[in-house]
Amino acid sequence: MGKITNYNVFNQSNGPLFTQLTNTFSAPGIEASAESGAAAAGSFFALTTNNAGLPNNQNLLLQIINAAGSGRTLRISSVSGGTTAAATLVVYSGGTVSTSGGSTPVPVNTLLGSTNASVVTTRQNTGTLGGAFTSLLSLPLTAGMFRMNFNGSIIVPPGQTLSVSVGVGNQTAAINLFWWEF
Repeated sequence: MGKITNYNVFNQSNGPLFTQLTNTFSAPGIEASAESGAAAAGSFFALTTNNAGLPNNQNLLLQIINAAGSGRTLRISSVSGGTTAAATLVVYSGGTVSTSGGSTPVPVNTLLGSTNASVVTTRQNTGTLGGAFTSLLSLPLTAGMFRMNFNGSIIVPPGQTLSVSVGVGNQTAAINLFWWEF
């Protein structure tokens, strides 16, 4: 039998194959998004129009208004929803949604059971966006679901308004808006 030149199961630091293992694990080893952290802190909110029938030549409108003295800044996470026919999704800075015949849906804290409330004022209606506004995003949609992830890149400081429109009419549509506040 030949002579074994390597008597060590593990190579030595002065050997040609030396490697050093470093365990960087620290408990818990979990990564999470900013949205997850905001939700865990009770600062992440959802607002939906639910499914709404649109009259001919009308848009579904959803709006959040961050009052000048709110003391919080909003970061938009995503806009999602769906349509039963081809439509256009438009996200606006500013605008006015008529309160006549509309509603004021209540934002839901995604930390279920949390008593933290959103600072926004909301408006939902069908029609056309009024007032002064600037289009931030406009996308043609086919029938079906849509989702736009912003990951906090649209910021709504105090004194600003964000409006979302889906239409034009003679279909059923829905808008879901998600954001966190700090």
